[in-house]
Amino acid sequence: MTASVWGYRETSGRVAGTDLTGYKVEANDGSIGKVDKHSDDVDSAYIVVDTGPWIFGKEVLLPAGTVSRIDADDRKIFVDRTKEQIKHAPEFDKEKHLGNAEYHDQVGGYYGQHRA
Repeated sequence: MTASVWGYRETSGRVAGTDLTGYKVEANDGSIGKVDKHSDDVDSAYIVVDTGPWIFGKEVLLPAGTVSRIDADDRKIFVDRTKEQIKHAPEFDKEKHLGNAEYHDQVGGYYGQHRA
């Protein structure tokens, strides 16, 4: 059920190998920050967004399936979630996000259930 949220949509405009670091990230209702890091791993693709002052410098993990569109010319990524949905997502854990199936399922389940 949560696997599909961990892959980029074919319609997102994602070009494999493109470095997304530094791209601005836009939720449905405004800017949420910039990409700090990202991964294109199969069934585990994601972006980590540094939210800056929006939620006190917190980082958030967004599965690639939340990305609706990537604008390479403007260096912007659009996600189909609201700022409120992202703010209330499971907290990003730098230690657990790689290789921890339980954490992966928790984050994937949250975003899979909370569609905009």
